[in-house]
Amino acid sequence: MRTRVRAGDPSAFAELFDSYSRAVYNHAYRLTADWSTAEDIMAATFLEAWRLRGRVDPEGGSLRPWLLGIAGNIARNQYRSNRRYRAAVKAAAAAETSVADHADEVAARVDDRRKIEAALAALAALRAPEREVVALCLGEGLDYEAAAEALGIPTGTVASRLSRARKKLRALVGGGSKAQRPSGTTRKKASGKREGATPGRQTRGDHHMTTRPAQEGNR
Repeated sequence: MRTRVRAGDPSAFAELFDSYSRAVYNHAYRLTADWSTAEDIMAATFLEAWRLRGRVDPEGGSLRPWLLGIAGNIARNQYRSNRRYRAAVKAAAAAETSVADHADEVAARVDDRRKIEAALAALAALRAPEREVVALCLGEGLDYEAAAEALGIPTGTVASRLSRARKKLRALVGGGSKAQRPSGTTRKKASGKREGATPGRQTRGDHHMTTRPAQEGNR
């Protein structure tokens, strides 16, 4: 496949698109929180891959890390600040979803949407370099070596960024899962007992990063 891609074989690029377009699209969505932008990035990624085909190493395995790296570079140029990313997350959360009036389908759509929104909100709490590593390693399931290839950085840097991201996500989850006293409740001074205290809702951890915006069909 790599030799055919380097040679500019159109059928090789067609296979590449069929195999990895969904992965590129989902990865772009995690990095932008915008469906339309993700679609544009996916298209731009394969155009850029064609332009850069001569740089593909003839030896190696899957070209998925290479494509995800190209997508990450394009997304990075569009979303250079966390402020813009957080704005996109808020817009995604506020967007209305049109579904048929069937209770089971509506419930499933709402549940999926909440999971996606939770994953995006967690990603928004990270710096862009950490978000990229999380999207690759936890979202796409790449190992450190493949993620390093995609980002063009040392494997050790991938490990350290992912470690920092995990710590931030754990701190975020820990801060949101503490029990809180409902408004209007008070303590009894005489007995020292608490009234109306209810346990806080447990928040899921960074395994939300594995939530896929859509079903992937990768090989």
